[in-house]
Amino acid sequence: MRYLVNDSTDPHFNMAFDGFCLEKLSLDEPVFFLWRNRPSVIIGMNQSAYSEVNLDYLRDHGIVLARRTTGGGAVYHDLQNLNYTIVGRSADLERDYPGYLSLVVKALRSLGVPAEVTGRNDILVDGRKCSGFAKRVYKDRLMVHGTLMYDVDFGKLTEALSVPGSKMEAAGVASVRSRVANLKEYLPEFPDIESFKEALAEKLAAGDAQVVLSEEQLSEIAKEADEKFRTWEWNVGRSPKADFHCRKKFSCGTVEASWTVKDGIVETLSFGGDFIGNLPADGLAKKIAGSRFDRACIEDLLSGLPVSDYFDRLAPEELAGLFF
Repeated sequence: MRYLVNDSTDPHFNMAFDGFCLEKLSLDEPVFFLWRNRPSVIIGMNQSAYSEVNLDYLRDHGIVLARRTTGGGAVYHDLQNLNYTIVGRSADLERDYPGYLSLVVKALRSLGVPAEVTGRNDILVDGRKCSGFAKRVYKDRLMVHGTLMYDVDFGKLTEALSVPGSKMEAAGVASVRSRVANLKEYLPEFPDIESFKEALAEKLAAGDAQVVLSEEQLSEIAKEADEKFRTWEWNVGRSPKADFHCRKKFSCGTVEASWTVKDGIVETLSFGGDFIGNLPADGLAKKIAGSRFDRACIEDLLSGLPVSDYFDRLAPEELAGLFF
């Protein structure tokens, strides 16, 4: 296969790069490229960011959230994870989809990795997942992309994809957690991920030539990254409708809250419990409804409201903790 070089580690740019190659790249034959992301969580097209990702952990650790245009579950990326994308024309998806995957598996096997494809969207080694993949069809074109965990930090992976508190019942496609393996233990001859990347690229290219994008094409990709893939509306706001419920004891008494979020906006909110306050709490609920369901936005909103009038002696930051 011919190949592209994408040295970007910006998850949003890389999502746009995938889309450009699927929809607009001139394709006489299949093309592949290998790429990496700085620490990030990539969620599937149909998933809820609220139910799949520990958003507070991402914020506190500088981990990027990105939504891709393919289905499947949430995955954690860092610079020790190598991603692959194969794009080509397809008149027969039943033939071409597994055919593209077999190229990756064959290349891994040639490097000494006992890789195999499962019935689900995983590549396994010794029964453990080392790669998850997904696909997207655009007209007569097919894109297959996936991860190859080389030496991923499983501690951060677990924390980033663990949603605390069970506050929510959400629509959307839930991720399936699997036993995972790093490929590094199967590739002792490669000292680092760069040498693995070079060897894998050589196997996949099999001597074919590089495809080079123009500056105009790269600018178009960067524009799409900024206007779509980097936005809160795409990454979080696009989450399916979700219902939340939480109960917490404060100095004013027990406060219960039930709320619905649609398109990232608090659609409905109601308070209950045995708390004491001077004013009916539904007045405060009405002020919160319609706001973006985001920690910073909720904290900023509550800081400007007389929260203690509704919940006796309760500080705005305490009430914000009920939601997050």
